[in-house]
Amino acid sequence: MNRARSVSHLLARLPPTAVFSITANSPALLQSHVPGARLKSSAPPPPPANMALAAEPFLNGSSSAYVEEMYRCWLQDPSSVHQSWDTFFRSASAGASPGSAYSSPPTLAPPHPNHAPLASVAPALGAQSSVSVSEKLIDDHLAVQGIIRAYQARGHLAASLDPLGIDRPHPAERTVASRAVVRAHLDQIDEEDMSRSYKLPMSTYIGGKETSLPLSDIISRLENAYCGSIGVEFMFINSLEQCNWIRQKFESPGIMTMGKDEKRLLLARLTRSHGFEAFLAKKFSSEKRFGLEGCEILIPAMKQVIDKSTSLGVESFVMGMPHRGRLNVLANVCRKPLEHIFTQFAGLESADEGSGDVKYHLGTYQERLNRMTNKNIRLAIVANPSHLEAVDPVVQGKTRAEQFYHGDSEGNRVLSILLHGDAAFAGQGIVYETFHLSDLPDYTTHGTVHIVCNNQIGFTTDPRHSRSSPYCTDVARVVNAPIFHVNADDPEAVMYVCDVAAEWRHQFHKDCVIDLVCYRRNGHNEIDEPMFTQPLMYSKIRNLKPVLDKYSKQLIDEQVVTESEVKDVKDKYERILEEAMTNAKQETQVYNKHWLDSPWSGFFEGKDPLKLPPTGVHEDTLKHVGKRFSQPPPNASDFIIHRGLQRILSSRLEMVEERTVDWALAEAMAFGSLLKQGTHVRLSGQDVERGTFSHRHHILHHQKVDKSKYNVLANLYPDQAPYTVCNSSLSEFAVLGFELGFSMTNPNALVCWEAQFGDFFNTAQCIIDQFISSGQSKWIRQSGLVMLLPHGMEGMGPEHSSARLERFLQMTSDDPDVLPPFSDLNIRQLTDINWIVANCSTPANYFHILRRQILLPFRKPLIMMTPKSLLRHPEAKSSFDLMKEGTEFLRVIPEEGAAASNASSVKRLIFCTGKVYYDMTAARKEAGLEDSVAIARVEQIAPFPYDLVKAECEKYSDAELLWVQEEHKNSGAWSYVQPRFNTLLSHSRPVTYVGRPVSPSTATGNKKTHMREVRNFLADALGTN
Repeated sequence: MNRARSVSHLLARLPPTAVFSITANSPALLQSHVPGARLKSSAPPPPPANMALAAEPFLNGSSSAYVEEMYRCWLQDPSSVHQSWDTFFRSASAGASPGSAYSSPPTLAPPHPNHAPLASVAPALGAQSSVSVSEKLIDDHLAVQGIIRAYQARGHLAASLDPLGIDRPHPAERTVASRAVVRAHLDQIDEEDMSRSYKLPMSTYIGGKETSLPLSDIISRLENAYCGSIGVEFMFINSLEQCNWIRQKFESPGIMTMGKDEKRLLLARLTRSHGFEAFLAKKFSSEKRFGLEGCEILIPAMKQVIDKSTSLGVESFVMGMPHRGRLNVLANVCRKPLEHIFTQFAGLESADEGSGDVKYHLGTYQERLNRMTNKNIRLAIVANPSHLEAVDPVVQGKTRAEQFYHGDSEGNRVLSILLHGDAAFAGQGIVYETFHLSDLPDYTTHGTVHIVCNNQIGFTTDPRHSRSSPYCTDVARVVNAPIFHVNADDPEAVMYVCDVAAEWRHQFHKDCVIDLVCYRRNGHNEIDEPMFTQPLMYSKIRNLKPVLDKYSKQLIDEQVVTESEVKDVKDKYERILEEAMTNAKQETQVYNKHWLDSPWSGFFEGKDPLKLPPTGVHEDTLKHVGKRFSQPPPNASDFIIHRGLQRILSSRLEMVEERTVDWALAEAMAFGSLLKQGTHVRLSGQDVERGTFSHRHHILHHQKVDKSKYNVLANLYPDQAPYTVCNSSLSEFAVLGFELGFSMTNPNALVCWEAQFGDFFNTAQCIIDQFISSGQSKWIRQSGLVMLLPHGMEGMGPEHSSARLERFLQMTSDDPDVLPPFSDLNIRQLTDINWIVANCSTPANYFHILRRQILLPFRKPLIMMTPKSLLRHPEAKSSFDLMKEGTEFLRVIPEEGAAASNASSVKRLIFCTGKVYYDMTAARKEAGLEDSVAIARVEQIAPFPYDLVKAECEKYSDAELLWVQEEHKNSGAWSYVQPRFNTLLSHSRPVTYVGRPVSPSTATGNKKTHMREVRNFLADALGTN
């Protein structure tokens, strides 16, 4: 385009009488002015308006284009041409008479890549004796370039994508793309121009080895490339290399041709996909199964992506998908034993732990041989709730973890595949959040293949009412992901697109989207009536032949297969299904463990499930980690850190020398001691590198050199495990889901997600409710994920105060009305509960509970209410003596002051948790009640420490019992602990609530009101009001 524009500028100022007469034997006369413009300050002035280049002996039919090229290069930069040409053009510009401008024979040189000679825009000129170069010719060439670009950019708008023919016309109904594609580019082209040859620009590959084509052929080839069964969106991509790669894949002549063996394989796979759904429909006609009818091509498509990716080196595939088609994918892609699938329809009792889930939510993990490449591959489908796209970030986290632990730094061996529905892909915000993780250094999976099962409807909602974008896939444009729309009733086009998608991901390690435009033959489920809401669509669908019938007929007509061969393939798979059904009927139980998507081979073997190892460490380890964490980088003289950080490091070193730790130092020692023993630690979330409250500083930044950083905990020991600390995108839903997926992959890793403030976790509520709290029960899937939620009422308003402790406690699975046996109570409770909820008040306890996550013989999620003001509270420090060998996590910290030594004189025993303890000790001291008021801290709230609470109650047998919390009565831990106190004490001793009254808001936004509330409940707690 630029070259044509340059020539156009040169020729547009030629008068109409200007003629090039080019023959083999006669000189060429340039009978006009040759204008130019000085582009650089070093160039000489342009030639006078009336200067003529007369006949020179070197001007002939073979050299005129070359002379023109030299002259234009000289105008741009005189030093870019040979000195002889410089001399000639200077003389001619100065007015030398024709023939007198000196010029020695020019040397041969390749043409400048950014310029085009006149012959390049008029290839037919060489064969004509005399041709006038008119403005129309130039305009026509520019129009041709515009047409080519129009098809590349907008050809998808005229592609025949809809199998129902509702949205797009059939190609036979038009001869050229719609005006939405070519716009006004064809307006100036007449019928004669259609047969004229035009030079093909470098931005297209439709010519193959040909450099010019008639306009009719250009349009025909562009139509075939961009307006058939495939519509490609890619021109928004910023990379020229990537755009050219896609152009070549779709424009090169004959590139989409399939061989006979490939067609037979496609037919066989399509037969299995169709046959599976037909078999289930026949055997379980009244069951919901969310079948693939109308998009049966999905199974061959996924297998094609897997085959191509396997040939390119991928060994492991992590997949996520909604419910539609899941059973078919399990059967025909993962090769899950058919008996396991069929028993899910039988309503049998489970033989193992867990509550289970409906069959179309279940995941699996399979290792099998890929017959096409003769390589062993691993396939995992992650279990997913009905929250359709919620699994997306979980899959990405699991994929990233597999890449990390396999040393696959470029994603060549592990690939994620995400399946979507059209309505969910456009409507669910988690899709956008997940896309924005795709290129982040610590979250990228180096490209995901997205496949959209676009049945052009969401439950009963028409796309016109479910999205504002033209396509359901438009969200992918934000990360420059190419989008391949394809008519799902053209199986061969689908297979080609799948090959391109797999190759794209391998070549560029970026996301891409395959949009399978299909339909849904039944309603939302098999017992739903779609004619209620989409009568016209389903009238068409009822009259539409299945894609298997269409493709079978096509291959029979092409003499690729015979009718008997088609029947044999169908009958063979039917026999396989019947045999599996017969075997399934012999089963009397189902096993939830058969559906585990993330097995931990060998993790549980050799472990005593009732043994809780000690969590303390040798003091030398504490000192080593503490000192390294308190020092600047080894090359401190070259690495300039902030002066404020130097003070922080100095104060840390002083604490280490005094054998004490604050919150940040305790955390670093927990991480460092785990790293020493070979446990990978990953800390993720918003601003975690520094910490929201500027307390952590795990990454030091050079103050003079951009991007120069030092990861302190990654450099503690020469042979330590890796430490990952990474600031995340401003997302809770996607990032928490990602870290959950990461934690599912390797049980021997401490994976932590920290909220900026605990209040913000609720934007990830779906991950918490559907995956973390219930994942083990539904899917037999354990996770040791740690959620760090800053929590505390400190006058910062309703959005910076509460991590909603009550919500996590409400979802715990321990029965408040059952008092468990006290034998091995601690470990048995941890085994049975769905997650652990804690609110630690000391750095030492925080240290122990983090280490306990890894040392447990099983994995449970840990929900930690973490402090804000306590990070720097002078009393919130711990001694090494509480962290060294022989120490452990304290579920309850009893009263240790004066009241403990004279229990009989204690009038009140206060139970509390977290930061409020320090408020009460200060108020108690001020009131002089240290002898008569005992305060016990419940550090682990769930599971409830019945044995230790009972011991405290018995110690202070005459004391009034109170539960004090800073949260409102309908918040915090009160609603959880109250029934458990009653169960423990058999309702013999009342426990009185003290705290803020009920409120719909978590906290006041008025500082004065906040302080008044604190004074009031502290006075109530101590009896001083």
